[in-house]
Amino acid sequence: MRNLKDGIRAHVRIDWNGLVHKRFRGTDADKRYANEVAVLKVLDERGCPYTPHLVEEHPEELYFVSTNCGSPVPDLSRERAAALFAELERDYGVRHGDAEARNITYSPQLGRFCIIDFEIAEILPMPEKEV
Repeated sequence: MRNLKDGIRAHVRIDWNGLVHKRFRGTDADKRYANEVAVLKVLDERGCPYTPHLVEEHPEELYFVSTNCGSPVPDLSRERAAALFAELERDYGVRHGDAEARNITYSPQLGRFCIIDFEIAEILPMPEKEV
């Protein structure tokens, strides 16, 4: 497996099948794990196509496996990043909590920017869809 991030709060790796393995550690690891899993489940239920989807959960180990949402975007403007986070909140009722460009990836398979890393995100009521 290839390491993506080995920090104080999480260890993130990609396996040979392209799946993302995230293990939480550090302060409030249990709460951050539970929040990210809950947010990913809500996004999946609400049909968001541009965020990771859970594949496996291991709460006793504070570890999950998710789909991959592409590669980091090195030169994304603040304005474009802000617009992507606003789209997530407007269309799927999730406020990211760490709305920084480092949490935006690009997926060639989807042909679009994606959003990752929902440890401190907030689940809001599902927005009303305009008809």
